[in-house]
Amino acid sequence: MPTKTAAQARQQAKDQYDAYLATCPSRLLLDRISNKWVTLIITALRGGPLRYSQLRTTIAGVSEKMLTQTLRSLERDGLISRTVTPSVPVRVDYALTPLGVSILEPITIMKEWAEQHMPAVTAARQAHDVREAS
Repeated sequence: MPTKTAAQARQQAKDQYDAYLATCPSRLLLDRISNKWVTLIITALRGGPLRYSQLRTTIAGVSEKMLTQTLRSLERDGLISRTVTPSVPVRVDYALTPLGVSILEPITIMKEWAEQHMPAVTAARQAHDVREAS
């Protein structure tokens, strides 16, 4: 078996996480972090820990099922932590982990970009629809 040069080994390692490759596992992560509920949960937690009910109130339109599923997947991926405090009723707080904080800036930028550019996107959609209808 031929030996690899250091450059070849580095290239192979890089290729293993090339999202343009169909089998790249980073595609699953990109799919996760591009989800609207993920974006909203992560940005909601930027101010500090929140309880489930606070997240539900902050993120209008999210169902209990979707919020629960998304929180579980974010916890599994190491982006948020879940802290249970024994009390009556039990208190559960969600917070960003250091890994979650590391993605906060790009996700916040995407969210703010969407909010700022929605009028332009709406106008483009309307113009496109008019052209397609003609």
